[in-house]
Amino acid sequence: MNLKYALNDLRRNPGVNLALLLVLVLSSFLMATGAMVMERTVGAVNALFTVAQPPHFLQMHRGDYDPDALERFAAEHPEIDAWLIEEMVGYDSAALTWSRPGTGESGEFSESLIDNLFVTQNAEFDFLLDEAGEIVQPAVGEIYVPVAFQQRFALKAGDELHIQTEEGAQTLTIAGFVRDSQMASSLSSATRFVVADADFATLRADGGIPEIIVEYRLEDSSQASTFQTAYERDESLPKNGQAVTGDMIRMINAISDGLVAVALMFASLLLIAIALLNVRFVIRGTLYDEVRQIGAMKAIGLPNRTISGLYLSKYAVMTASAAVVGGVLAIFATQTLTRGIQANYAAAPVTAATVLAPVLALVGVVAIVFGIARGVLRAINRIQVVSALVHGSTLDERRTARRAKRLARSVRRSAFASFRGGNINRRLALIDLRAERGQWVLLPLVFLLAAVLMTLPTNLLTTFQSPKFVTYMGAPEADLRIDLQFTAEAERVHDELSPALAADSRLTGVREYANELAEVKGTEGWESLRIEVGDYSGSGIEYLHGERPETGEIALSVLNADEYGVGAGDALTLRRGGETVTLTVSGIYQDVTSGGRTAKLQGEPVGAVTGYVYYAAVATGEDATALAAEYGKRFPAAAAVPMREYVQQTLSYVTDAFASAAVVTLVFALGVVALITSLFLGLRLSRERRRAGALSALGFSGAELSWQLRFKAGAAIVLGGVVGVLVTASLGEFFVGAATSASGLGIASLKFIPNPLLVYVVYPLLLIAVGMLAAIAVSARLRRNDTSAWLRA
Repeated sequence: MNLKYALNDLRRNPGVNLALLLVLVLSSFLMATGAMVMERTVGAVNALFTVAQPPHFLQMHRGDYDPDALERFAAEHPEIDAWLIEEMVGYDSAALTWSRPGTGESGEFSESLIDNLFVTQNAEFDFLLDEAGEIVQPAVGEIYVPVAFQQRFALKAGDELHIQTEEGAQTLTIAGFVRDSQMASSLSSATRFVVADADFATLRADGGIPEIIVEYRLEDSSQASTFQTAYERDESLPKNGQAVTGDMIRMINAISDGLVAVALMFASLLLIAIALLNVRFVIRGTLYDEVRQIGAMKAIGLPNRTISGLYLSKYAVMTASAAVVGGVLAIFATQTLTRGIQANYAAAPVTAATVLAPVLALVGVVAIVFGIARGVLRAINRIQVVSALVHGSTLDERRTARRAKRLARSVRRSAFASFRGGNINRRLALIDLRAERGQWVLLPLVFLLAAVLMTLPTNLLTTFQSPKFVTYMGAPEADLRIDLQFTAEAERVHDELSPALAADSRLTGVREYANELAEVKGTEGWESLRIEVGDYSGSGIEYLHGERPETGEIALSVLNADEYGVGAGDALTLRRGGETVTLTVSGIYQDVTSGGRTAKLQGEPVGAVTGYVYYAAVATGEDATALAAEYGKRFPAAAAVPMREYVQQTLSYVTDAFASAAVVTLVFALGVVALITSLFLGLRLSRERRRAGALSALGFSGAELSWQLRFKAGAAIVLGGVVGVLVTASLGEFFVGAATSASGLGIASLKFIPNPLLVYVVYPLLLIAVGMLAAIAVSARLRRNDTSAWLRA
């Protein structure tokens, strides 16, 4: 009986039910898609890690090192399952070009800012895999190129890669493309090319910059942090480079596509909230319209549970159908969204989690909607037979009397006796909004949630794309960045580069910092600490707590401050150049580079300098890109890049994810508000037939009644849209900051850097325009209908 009643009711109100069903389908679709993308991302990364076997801890290093010290360290630590030293040879992107035999197509990699490292295949672990998941073994004259380069430069197998060495160009044939479990993300500062042993020897001998990675696989991967502390405490081990744990590698690999999943699930939660508001509104409207039938069912002895079950069956059918449709659509959407994941990582195997993730997400949606429907239908228990049959009211006698008194006071406040002219239609519309504010509150709430839905991903996108985001990367705002890493001639180049920059009238505010490797007194002994030493007066770096360092002071990144348990004003003991000094922590800043673990010291370097970094602003009318190219050619050992390009390439995976989320949420938000506005106003017209009929009988035309409805809708829409933008700018920033802080990326407090014209003008106007178009379409019925006949309805 319940199912028959549900189907009959669905056919009786097709417009209302279809609109509600579409919102439920969208909610189910986004939640299931988000869950499946998250599961596919984790599965793909795990599948790659299973075959590639990345290290649980690695230490990059440039310069000389003692192999015997590494042998001794390995012998002293039985927790090591396997270890290796991977030798690499680095070449600048400007030295790499490609060509396609037979077509004459060619290109260069000079726009790439990451380090290009040429390696041979490892023998024990940390394997680089081809597209089929096989360990690549290039023949002499062949090379395997990272998948990221294949996607970015549209490379194909059979193309030729040309490497400009000191002895001339060396040409290698691209045999395929590799997936790298270590360096697949743009957040990694380097990428690896795989060549044969003979070609590697040639590249190393012909001028490539040597570098190594010391890698360890542990018996228990959870001991990686403890192992890192032990490694850094040993002064004889190589440490001139970034140290990375396996957990950090996994997080960096999953973060970009994981953000897409999180954004979709966030959008789904907002849509579920909108769906719940509408379910509540529709159910209450249904009870109001059918109160006499409910009274009759109670009069013949049907229990409350049976009556509630009749109505609940309709929403059970709708929600279950929406879950099925949304789940099926999610399968196709996930296949599209995870193509990049499969290309960069691996084809995730189908497991029980593959099925359980979307199913549990859909069950959650069904349970939430079903729960709110059951809660609203409890109103049936309070309906009295006499009130329902005689007065057509869902209220008991006491609540009816209270409502009558409230309406009487409202009538006195809005009496027309005091009316002194003006727009009578506007006055009537405002009176109706005030009297029925409990009913009209749905529309501004929907537009508030829609504004949050479309604005938040865009604010995140513009924040990560902004040149000011460098302040979250531990760097001051600048137009030009020049890195001089450790090379045999680093000091000579530094002595030439520094005066050249200072004398260049095209550059202003040139700042130079030395990368120094020091040691800090941790809880378990001395540990390595990378610090930037220089002049920080007026550097423009923003500090969460405290301020810039003065002489005898040091500033720490958020993660370092947390690790050493210090804050602004606390003391920190360092060992620099063989001397132990105690410094005061002047401030705490945010940094996502170098694993988020950096420090800044005022003064001159005294310890082991591993490189230099320069920041400069360009004079008005000068081109930062052209200046970067000029200094790159003049000083080949230094990497000169425009700061905007540096940020874009470093965060490209993250910004691509936010761009996808911004487009999806914008489309869905506009579609939902059009749908809900039409649904809401259609139901309001149905319930206000007698009011419209009375006004028509008094002489109000259909055009005037239509204007009143549009005015009420417009007021609710504008209120919801404006408040939604304000909520996003305030509470949205707070919640996103909490999420980024918990992610361990090194950002503890994220402040939006929005595009004001877009999010504060274009988006609200677009939202309001779509809502008003829907309102105009619905209100047009008042022009066509004989509203005076509604008095007899």
